[in-house]
Amino acid sequence: MAGTGNGNRKTGTQYEVLAASYLQGLGFEILQHNFSSRFGEIDLIAKEGKYLVFVEVKYRATDSGGHPLEAVDVRKQRRIIKTAEFYLLRYGFAEDTPCRFDVVGIIGEEMCHVRNAFEKS
Repeated sequence: MAGTGNGNRKTGTQYEVLAASYLQGLGFEILQHNFSSRFGEIDLIAKEGKYLVFVEVKYRATDSGGHPLEAVDVRKQRRIIKTAEFYLLRYGFAEDTPCRFDVVGIIGEEMCHVRNAFEKS
């Protein structure tokens, strides 16, 4: 998500909507925006083919502070995975449901979608 605090929440939501629209154009079905649990938050949950896809969206106005994809570090990945596990349990998905973790990085007007950006270890 874009930064921390309430000031960036509106900006973050704007770019999550943009990312969702982009993914829909690729054939994804968006199931949920901003799923939260005590473990963390997942920006978008979607379906692509047989996969349930958990998507983290990262926005930066410029790349001067590094690429937004770099912000999805191991700690963030663990939180997303825990939240995804909770989502699967809460909504009764089978243990063998094929899942994937994607990241959409946005710098200014440029969007980069990485399928299977990280895996559950």
